[in-house]
Amino acid sequence: MLEAASGADERHAAPPRVADGGERALHAPVRAAWGDEDTGVASEPPLRFGRRHVVGRHPLELDACVGEAGVRSQVGLVPRVIVADDADPHEAESTPATLHRMAAPVAKNQELELRIDSLAYGGSGVARLNGFVVFVRRALPGDVVRARITKVKRSHAEAVSLEVVEPGAPRVEAPCVHYPECGGCRFQDLAYGAQLEAKARQVADALARIGGLVDVELEAAVPAESLFHYRNKLEYSFTETPDGVGLGFHRAGRWDEVLDLERCWLTTDLGNGIREAVKEWARGQGLPAYDQERQDGYLRHLVVREGRNTGQALVVLVTAPGDLAGADALVEALRRFPEVRSVHWAVNDSAAEVTNLPTDLLWGDEAIEEEILGLRFRVRPNAFLQTNTAMCEVLYRLAGEYAGLTGEETVYDLYCGTGTIGLTLARDALTVWGIELSEESIACAVENAELNAVANAAFFAGDVARDLDELRDRAGPPDVVVVDPPRAGLAGKAVRRIGELRAPRLVYVSCNPTTLAGNAKELVGEFGYRLERARPADMFPHTPHVETVALFTLGEPTK
Repeated sequence: MLEAASGADERHAAPPRVADGGERALHAPVRAAWGDEDTGVASEPPLRFGRRHVVGRHPLELDACVGEAGVRSQVGLVPRVIVADDADPHEAESTPATLHRMAAPVAKNQELELRIDSLAYGGSGVARLNGFVVFVRRALPGDVVRARITKVKRSHAEAVSLEVVEPGAPRVEAPCVHYPECGGCRFQDLAYGAQLEAKARQVADALARIGGLVDVELEAAVPAESLFHYRNKLEYSFTETPDGVGLGFHRAGRWDEVLDLERCWLTTDLGNGIREAVKEWARGQGLPAYDQERQDGYLRHLVVREGRNTGQALVVLVTAPGDLAGADALVEALRRFPEVRSVHWAVNDSAAEVTNLPTDLLWGDEAIEEEILGLRFRVRPNAFLQTNTAMCEVLYRLAGEYAGLTGEETVYDLYCGTGTIGLTLARDALTVWGIELSEESIACAVENAELNAVANAAFFAGDVARDLDELRDRAGPPDVVVVDPPRAGLAGKAVRRIGELRAPRLVYVSCNPTTLAGNAKELVGEFGYRLERARPADMFPHTPHVETVALFTLGEPTK
């Protein structure tokens, strides 16, 4: 049983920490730590520029769309983010929205010319034919494109752009020789200002259309500090090429084809160098790449993690079952990089393409370290850490600003992961209490608290939807709740449990504007919260992803 420190009130005492293997106040089955999202897009040929007369152009206007609660929002000529309840997962991830239903004016494999007037959440362009929505892959706002219809549904159609007929988007030259064949980036040829504007519009539209929060004024979107070389983690796949084993990313939209990379603009020179060194080692050993379609071969993935503020690197080689031939040569090749501190080997004996696996240490330290806002964090092979270190610091500063801590607050850090947000808040709080379902992540959070001598933070393995009552019994009611849920957002039961806490301030760190909007609708309508502030932050330039930090303050329910 957890007890308060002697001579102090339990709510104001420094909370005890529960290490992995010790007594836990909160229990839950172990789940995998959150992994990176697939950044691939559907397969399409590279665009060709040309000039053709546009014939049979339809009015490009959607009369209305219907949100989750049946609230109709007039669209008119204002560009809107449109997502469908049965859309492709690349277009809408777990969104509850639906589209205006009408008879489809297009047929599969039909080719036609479309004007693109906005970007959907997920990255496809949005065109409209007499109110019928067509999502067009590899199409940018302002362009007129010749497209081929690939799928027709009751609510919308999907298409792929074949040719830019009339360029209208503010284009720039993509620096990467692999663009757009590579699935790692979506918008390298769209001017960054237009990317940021589109992402901010997506957040605003989701809050208005799905959340019913039409009067919310977003704060100015925070631009990325670096447009390239910003990722501290990349996962590569092995492939066979005429020159031998290759390493790279899946071709856009293809699960069965991997593009061998010469240089990736998302990582650093160090990251590119490590990848090429492993490729050279693999060719020298004559080891075959794993073929996902045939389910045979040996070399599967390479994971490279960097501590961008510490200059340290960790490498994980993932193979199929079997002895690792040339392990010493691999270590020797990687030790040429003084930044590499840790080399691991993992075995994947399943058909699934996963890298979040138990590892064996081949050489070096078990973990590397990263520094975020003056704190040190241990980074193990499977530990979750925001993959853009510079923008992670921006995001956490923003969360701290919204939390408005004075040193007297009890803070709940829900979905705390390895404790990064909670520990950065602890210096300005009375106590911080974190919950995360993954016991492995909680062990890392405890380790990180000890590493930084933070004595007023406790972390427990538990389920937010199930264990908040027990946490409140031990920690007292929260003054501030911080939530950083996965892309699917807060499940219905979790939203209710959080709303019932009635914390005066709720800071929501979101990586999906559609699920943020759905959760916001319930927090405002059912539990009396007001969306006080919201600000998008771009952590991943040239991709469809956008983060948002939102502040909810407690008022009265609107229902």
